[in-house]
Amino acid sequence: MKICFLIIILLLLPPIQTVAHELPDLGDVSQATITPREERQIGLQIMRQIRADPSYLDDPEISAYLNNLGHKLIASSNEIRPGQSFEFFALQDSTINAFALPGGFMGFNSGLIIAAQSESELAGVMAHEIAHVTQKHLARMIAGQKYNMITSIAALAVAILASRSNPQAGQAIIAASQAGAIQSQLNFTRKHEKEADRVGLNILLDAGFDPQGMSAFFERLQKAGRFYENGAPSYMRTHPLTYERIADIQNRTHELGYRQVPDSSDFLLVRAKLRALHGKSTDAVSQFKARLEDKRYINEAVERYGYIYALLRDKQYQEADSQLARLYTLIQTDNKPDMVLKDHRLGKAIQVEQKGLQAGAMVETLAAEVKLANGQIEDAFRIYRTALKIYPQHKALIQGYANTLLQNSQTDAALELINRELQFNPSDIPLYRLQARAYAQQDKLMLKHRALAEVYFLQGYHDAAIEQLRIALKHDNGDFYQLSSVEARLRQLQKFIEEENEE
Repeated sequence: MKICFLIIILLLLPPIQTVAHELPDLGDVSQATITPREERQIGLQIMRQIRADPSYLDDPEISAYLNNLGHKLIASSNEIRPGQSFEFFALQDSTINAFALPGGFMGFNSGLIIAAQSESELAGVMAHEIAHVTQKHLARMIAGQKYNMITSIAALAVAILASRSNPQAGQAIIAASQAGAIQSQLNFTRKHEKEADRVGLNILLDAGFDPQGMSAFFERLQKAGRFYENGAPSYMRTHPLTYERIADIQNRTHELGYRQVPDSSDFLLVRAKLRALHGKSTDAVSQFKARLEDKRYINEAVERYGYIYALLRDKQYQEADSQLARLYTLIQTDNKPDMVLKDHRLGKAIQVEQKGLQAGAMVETLAAEVKLANGQIEDAFRIYRTALKIYPQHKALIQGYANTLLQNSQTDAALELINRELQFNPSDIPLYRLQARAYAQQDKLMLKHRALAEVYFLQGYHDAAIEQLRIALKHDNGDFYQLSSVEARLRQLQKFIEEENEE
């Protein structure tokens, strides 16, 4: 566990070196020190701790959107090496930041997603982070660390923890303890950033996004940094931005011209949902209501979608139901013609195709939640059953339907759904929680603790997972096959922990 913690510290800050020429070359030299398998294992260990952190956004719709966008970029790129895997996730954090971890894991703060003014801007940041992985920057950082620097890295733990709630305090501690070392490393990290810009821009272009998205987002961050009372945005501190970098991207995209790429409905809905989840529920309701009353929106249906989520958070269930009816009316009638919008980057009017919002899986999931909050159980069941026929792989619909079945004592139907889905998604923590609840309702305590063991293991609490399996073995209300399964899983986890401790 201590080793994992030190690795996290190493990756969240610029790597520390006292002599520049001791750093590895910008090639595959790192392969001699850290293999792709080892890199993946490090990433998995870090992710177990991140998933257990309260800031981890365990929202199936937000996660699905980020992974769909990320894999769209990956599928179109020639930069991805065979066998390289990626996983994208979000953190509930208002600061503007994103980061890549070893093994292809990439985190995006909710503040960054909200700050992106177009899907191409978000895709630009994501392409940049993907490039950090494809160019093995993280592997080089790990390979470049010297054993005598471990104590210095450990000393920065307090700074990292402090910076999560007070960025200024964290920066002060870092400046006081390691200013010289970090500054000496800055030039090296800037080389990585320029390389990630170049490779990331190619990824962005190959996927069909607006090439101006990357430079537009970075330029806006650069300008905003002048007005931050407590220093530059977090992204600028972990990804050093310079006018030279921005100018280099702009020069490369100048000859490509402007590419108008409409934002997807999922991008707009995810941003609205994150805004509804931000801050106090009363403030979120007031902000959405004010924008709707003043007509300060681009897409009314998207704005009303976010308003309904904010109302649910604030427990204004009847008003949420009323707004849901208005949302469906908008969706059915929103067939607007092309609109003329002012593009502030080009300084001229352009034609934009304004498509009506589709009543997709995210809207249906929200509708079912509204009906449940208002006690309209049969309406919720109808929405879930109909929507799952159209969107059978939408995790939020699956989890919501299973939870509703359990709440209404339809345990057998819930277990049939849960067990089927776990065959396709064996790492779905919410489904294991629902499975444990279902078995508890059936008084099948062995299977209940077997399911809880998987929850704890996937969260990174390995000792707790083993304890749950031992508790499961104390109950004799399972058949021979179930007993053998629990015993085999216990041996498997014990071996896993032994090998992890040896490493």
